[in-house]
This record gives sequence, C-alpha cells and structure tokens, in this order.
Amino acid sequence: MKKGNPLPALLRAFFQEWLAEQRSASIHTIRSYRDTWRLLLRFVAERKGCGVARLTLTDVSADEVRAFLHHTEHGRKTTIGTRNCRLAAIRSFFSFVADKNPEYIAQCSAVLAVPLKREPTSAPCYLEPEEVEAILAQPDRSTLEGMRDHVLLSFLYNSGARIQEALDLCTEAIRFEPPNFVRLYGKGRKERVCPLWPETVALLRKLLERQPRAPDERIFVNRYGEPLGASGVRFKLSAYVEQAAKSTLTLQSKHVTPHSFRHATAVHLVAAGVDITVIRSWLGHVSLDTTNHYAQANLETKRKALEQVGAPAASNVPPSWKRDASLMEWLDTL
Repeated sequence: MKKGNPLPALLRAFFQEWLAEQRSASIHTIRSYRDTWRLLLRFVAERKGCGVARLTLTDVSADEVRAFLHHTEHGRKTTIGTRNCRLAAIRSFFSFVADKNPEYIAQCSAVLAVPLKREPTSAPCYLEPEEVEAILAQPDRSTLEGMRDHVLLSFLYNSGARIQEALDLCTEAIRFEPPNFVRLYGKGRKERVCPLWPETVALLRKLLERQPRAPDERIFVNRYGEPLGASGVRFKLSAYVEQAAKSTLTLQSKHVTPHSFRHATAVHLVAAGVDITVIRSWLGHVSLDTTNHYAQANLETKRKALEQVGAPAASNVPPSWKRDASLMEWLDTL
C-alpha cells in the first residue's frame, strides 16, 4: 500500500461507520456492497497489473468503473439489474467520499455521473394455481426435510415473502392464535404484517413439533440445525419443479425460482379482486408502480375485463380517419 493512500481507511469507514452505524443498513445490503467492492478491486488491480493492496483511490476512476460494469454485464453474463446494483454500491461509496474528502470531488462527480442502464420490462413469470399445487405435492412430507420444504414453499405462496424474509423467520414473528399473521422485515428493515391461512399455521405448528425452535431461532434450518441458505432452497426447488413438470407440462417452459411464488401470490390476489393498494402493503413494495406490474400480468383478469366491455356493434359507416382522405395524405408526408 502506498503512503498516504486513503482508500483502505475510506472503505473501512464506509462499511463500519456509514453503512452499519449511520445508515443502519441490513446485513444483506452490507454483504452485497462488500461483494461488489471485492469484484471491483480485483478487476481494477488486474487491469493495472498490481495487487489489490497497492491500489489507490485515484486508480478507481470513472473509466475503470465503466469498464467494470461492462465486464459485469458481458464478461460475467449478469443481468442489467445486477449491473445496476453494482453501480449503486459504487455510487454510494463515492458519495460518502465526496462528503468526507472534498479534495476528491472531481473524481467522485465523474463516478457519480456514470448512468444506470435501462432494461426492458417484461411481464413477471408467475405460477398458475394448479402449478403451485403440483410443486407443493413433490416434497416427501414423511421426512423432516420434505416437511420443511413443503412448509417453506407453502409459506412463500401464502405470504408473498421474499426468500430471505422467509429464511429469517423466527417463531416469535408468528401469531398462532386467530387472527393468524406474520411479521416480516423486508428491504430497508421495513416491517409489514401479512395474514396467514389456518392451513399454513397448522403446517408451521407440525414442523415446530418435529423440530422445536426457540422464539428467536430461525424456523427453516438444515439437518445440522443451521439456517438454510437461499442457494440451497433454489437447488431443492429446481428438483421439485423438474419432477412436477412430468405431470404438469406447463412447468416445462417456466424458469421457477423462490421468487416465482411471490409473483404468483401477487397475480392471484389481483385475480381475486383485492385492491392494488392492499397488495402493495402485502408485498412490501415502496412504489405502487411495482405492484401495478402484476395487474397487467394475469391474462384471465384481462379476458374477464374484455368480456365486460363487449364487442363494438357492427356499423357500415367507415371510421373518421378513413373518411378524411386529405388527413391521411398529410400523415403520409410526415
């Protein structure tokens, strides 16, 4: 490390003082930012032909950041969303540096000016009710592991929880007496309350009878009593989906992840006529625009709306745009 290099001290202060203490960021945010900086520093060091310990703050220039983002998207084959998340972590650090060390304001401004990349918005891939049932039927509930998987997937569908929200679930967050509900802590540590079906509560009770947990201990654990990881859940789910697809053929063309159950919850609530603002609160969305995305996804809901409107009555009168030839000729000139 070069003498007078502020990069190590600034990174330490950013993670320990700014993110953890002042911003009170969640452990998941801190780990995500940490992973970004690990990748960025290794990338820049390789391009500079030196070790990470020899990098200075000025080495992490806007040009290097743009090159890193290009490598993230095209070299590592990640999504635009992941690319933007990496940029958000980098921007946050340089915004912190600009406040703490104004002498680097020019470099910080250049990095902060690197734009986010827009990505095409597609309708979320969601599961139909019969597809959910087919997947839930796959775990062998006679075993503790199969029961755990069945309860976890049932809870995801009931609550619309993000996978990490479900894996962080402790028994003290659940009300087992009517009215049944669960307290979830989402992004930004925002708390929300979701109702639970009696069937879901019964499943949770049976799991806890076979594998008791203290009020502050996580419910979903592995055979060693350690909390499950999201990657392990994805692996098990893919096996269940593969098995379910043999009898439910529509699953063969779908890429199902734990988040697919959240999509299914949202779309099925829309189809049931639940108010969109209630669904927003249910899912913990910051913006109503995010929730409205699900309102456009359900084809059955669209079909019913179209049936209510009805087809237009037949008419021999041509539409006005066909009657006005001069207007059409003028439009042709544009």
